[in-house]
Amino acid sequence: MAKDPVCGMMVDEKKAAATSIYNGVTYYFCSKHCKMEFDENPTKYIDASDNK
Repeated sequence: MAKDPVCGMMVDEKKAAATSIYNGVTYYFCSKHCKMEFDENPTKYIDASDNK
């Protein structure tokens, strides 16, 4: 399980609604909305996230 860096929800990597790769790290999202929020400003969410 991975933590959605935007909302904090735990996401099964195999069932994630969306993913983004930033600086070589794959981030998993519970929804396309969370992915869009992340993609607009990744650094806003990476510092608060322990997902790697």
